[in-house]
Amino acid sequence: MEFKVLGPIVAVNKRLVFTPSAPKVKQVLALLVLRANHVVSLETIIDELWGDHPPRTAITTAQTYIYQLRRAFVMELGDKLGDRAIVTAPPGYVLRTPEESLDFRNFERLAERARACRTAGDTEASARWTESALAMWQGVPLANVERGPVLQNYVSRLEEKRVSVRELHIRSAMELKRYHELVAELRSLVLEYPFNEWFQTQLVLALNKAGRRVEALQAYQKARVLLRDELGLDPSDDLRRAQQEVLNSPS
Repeated sequence: MEFKVLGPIVAVNKRLVFTPSAPKVKQVLALLVLRANHVVSLETIIDELWGDHPPRTAITTAQTYIYQLRRAFVMELGDKLGDRAIVTAPPGYVLRTPEESLDFRNFERLAERARACRTAGDTEASARWTESALAMWQGVPLANVERGPVLQNYVSRLEEKRVSVRELHIRSAMELKRYHELVAELRSLVLEYPFNEWFQTQLVLALNKAGRRVEALQAYQKARVLLRDELGLDPSDDLRRAQQEVLNSPS
């Protein structure tokens, strides 16, 4: 059985795709998956589901959600898999599953391979591994799950890791002079992360290297206005240097 959280959460057993329909049961599953093979305390489950205002029946209700999840696993995946998937382990519960069955763990392993290749000077391999890692993403993590404080922290950390791998991919692709194919990717990134000046800088540089000097200056101007109007900031030194590189390049 595989568990996917880099997008809508799903459990996959061969060709069978299963997702709980009840929102809070889905939250509990997300917690168990993100802490797979480690104990998730009942206290953590309650904190995720209700924050600082748990009902008096919180313990019993949380235990009911675990029961419902176990029963759903049995119904969807069969007695053998369902009964062994979630086990009681004081002070809470554990989802037992191989690490390779978790998409976010596989993403992290691929990212580590990419970093190792870059450190070793193999830029081509680093670019390939980052592409493989990023291809595992299907959208916003836990896109179909209501997120309380605990899950939101996990999602934020996953997003930060994704940004880091995207930066690594851009660095590798720039070194390989893949400027033309990077432009579309960088345009998408600056829309998604408009205040990330590193992405803005790389877009200016990639456009210029691709022979699109006017568009590079337009990208710089757009970034400068955004930073001024939204944050009251001047462009960073790196972004200004990118503009200067464009101005100094042959027409």
